Amino acid sequence: MALHCLSSSSCLTIQSKFKTLSLNNNSSSHSSFATFKSLCFSNNLSNVLSTGSLTMSPIQRPMRHSVVCEAATKKKADSAAKRARQAEKRRIYNKSRKSEVKTRMKKVLEALDGLRKKPDAQPEEVLPVEKLIAEAYSVIDKAVKVGTLHRNTGARRKSRLARRKKAVEIHHGWYTPTPAETVQ
Repeated sequence: MALHCLSSSSCLTIQSKFKTLSLNNNSSSHSSFATFKSLCFSNNLSNVLSTGSLTMSPIQRPMRHSVVCEAATKKKADSAAKRARQAEKRRIYNKSRKSEVKTRMKKVLEALDGLRKKPDAQPEEVLPVEKLIAEAYSVIDKAVKVGTLHRNTGARRKSRLARRKKAVEIHHGWYTPTPAETVQ
């Protein structure tokens, strides 16, 4: 079916994405034909719409069949599914790295707390804790290098360990901070 303008002989078709609007016909008698509706408007659209001079007349066109062939021999993997697999693999890898960082930090902090609570601690007792701190620094640096931790996060965690160690040394009197000189 097509809409034709009766008021003028020259009709303008709509130039847009949808040049032809396809509608299904309810009658099953036209099996080899599809029913199409094209829109046609006159030059003076307001006169046509106000007078109601649009009519519909059926135009039947044969249905065109088309065959689509794929030239690719192999189907590529869905990129979203691949990204999901990669993200899951990275999540598990990063989770184990972060867990190792937390475990090492926890061991250092527990050793420092035990050393701080010990009333008769000796300066030599800091050496095993320094070894634990070195291991924790190594794990943190590796996590930063591979991208599991941001570099600022790694620096903050290493600084936290160093500050806690210095606090224990100050507590026992093994370290005395020098007073800062004031600039005049």
